[in-house]
Amino acid sequence: MGEIDEVVRVQFGEDGVAEIVLSRPEKLNVVNLRMRDALIEAFSAVRDFPELGALVLRAEGAHFSAGADIGEFGNAESIFEARRIRWDRDPWYLLWTLPVPKVVALHGYALGSGLEMALLCDLRIAAHGTRVGLPESKLGMLPAAGGTRSISAWVTPSKALPFIMAGEPIDAVQAQILGIIDEVLPEGADVDEKALSYARRLAALPRVAVRAALKAAKAARELPLREGLAAERRLAYLTGQFKYD
Repeated sequence: MGEIDEVVRVQFGEDGVAEIVLSRPEKLNVVNLRMRDALIEAFSAVRDFPELGALVLRAEGAHFSAGADIGEFGNAESIFEARRIRWDRDPWYLLWTLPVPKVVALHGYALGSGLEMALLCDLRIAAHGTRVGLPESKLGMLPAAGGTRSISAWVTPSKALPFIMAGEPIDAVQAQILGIIDEVLPEGADVDEKALSYARRLAALPRVAVRAALKAAKAARELPLREGLAAERRLAYLTGQFKYD
C-alpha cells in the first residue's frame, strides 16, 4: 500500500513493520481535516493488518508536525463548531488502541496535535534539537486531541499540569527529563532509521506475547489494581503461559 492521500503515506514492509508518514512538509505537517481523514484510513489499515509486528510514525520535511491547521478554525461558524467537526472525525482513540507497538520519530517541531500524536504512541524517539509543546492555552484552547489525558499516562500530574498550562515549547532534553520523550539522539543521528530499527526488533519478537504485553501495560495504567491484575492474568492465558484448570 502507498499513499492513503497525498498528505499521508502508508507502507507495509516484509519485516512486519508498517510506516505511516506525514507528508505535508510545505505546511510544517500541520494537521488539517484532510490529513485527519487520511490518518483515520491509515490507522484503520494498520489495525486490520493481522501480520503486523510494529508501527513507525514519522514525517517528511523539517518538522514532525507544528500542530493543527488553525486556519481551518476560522472557516467554521464558531470555535465550538470547529471542535465538533474535529471530534466527529477523531483518529486519536484509534491510534491509542492500535494493537501493535507504536514508535514515533520526532524532529523539528512537535507541537499541539503533533505532540499529542506522539503521546498516543508507545515509544518516542527525538532527533537532536527537537522542540515539543502544547501551546493551545496561548490560543485560549485546550489540547483536546487527547493531550490532557495522554500526557498523564507518561508524566506525573505535578509535572504535566504546568507544562499544559504554560504552553511554552521545551527542547528534547528537557522533555526527556520530564518523561515525555524516551530517547534523544546525538546531533547528526538519523531518527527515522533509529525508530525503524527499534520497530524491527519488536516485530521480530513473538507477536502474541508483544501484543499481550502492550494490552497488559495499558490495563495497568487505566484500571484499578485488582482489575489490572486480572487483565494481566487473562492475557497470560492467551500466550499459553498458564493453562486453565
